[in-house]
Amino acid sequence: MARRTDGEAVRIAKDVLSAGAHAKVCLPDGPEEFARALTRRGSRRPVVVGDDRALVRAVSLLHRQRELAGCALSVVPVGSVLSVVHALGVPTGAVAAARAVLDGVERRLDLLVDDSDGVVLGALRIPPLTRQSPVAPDTGRPWLRTAQSLVRTLVPARETPVLAPRPARLRVEVDGVTLVDLDQPVEAVSLTAGATGLAAVEVRPLSVGAESSPLRAEGRTVSVSGADFRYRADAGVRGPVRRRTWTVWEGAWGLTVPGAG
Repeated sequence: MARRTDGEAVRIAKDVLSAGAHAKVCLPDGPEEFARALTRRGSRRPVVVGDDRALVRAVSLLHRQRELAGCALSVVPVGSVLSVVHALGVPTGAVAAARAVLDGVERRLDLLVDDSDGVVLGALRIPPLTRQSPVAPDTGRPWLRTAQSLVRTLVPARETPVLAPRPARLRVEVDGVTLVDLDQPVEAVSLTAGATGLAAVEVRPLSVGAESSPLRAEGRTVSVSGADFRYRADAGVRGPVRRRTWTVWEGAWGLTVPGAG
């Protein structure tokens, strides 16, 4: 994927790494080859050349194999989805990032692990629920569907109404203590693991009149439950789920970043 996105950046990274160390270059064409290459790394230190999704894939694979703690990762960012990589302290340019791989230091980072063994590297956010336009039920009568199709063909199409998101009703518990319950609608929930062994949690209650102050807490375990909800994490949207619990794994993984000097 990185080669198709920016082949020149991949070439530059390869040249810099090969000039500074004995590097074995592997260019997998898909997730299965990616997994095999990571599994067969031996004693070599893996360097991910790609975007947030590639880094998340590598961390997820190593976590499931329970080899993450002993394998420091390095990243050369290539692609358009790089907010997580840059937030973790990786340089933006291919040359600077490749040099950091060679001369940088390992930084230990916390990891959010959910109850389905999924991982989150950066910030996690639960946005308001999305309203959906009503859809006419399928009556099971082919002649009616044909007539409806004919009407849609003859009558100019109208714009589909865009319905505003509605607030979520969620129970948020931090280390077993309820921060907000189902009777309080919320606009958003976010949590982030840093490097302290605790997750920072913020809940924004629905404001009525004057703006409501966000509720904040820190804890090792965060549980969210309620109506089906989706959440944004790293490079994608996950769910829907009715309950999910995240636990902070302190210092669970290592990432090579530029040294202090």
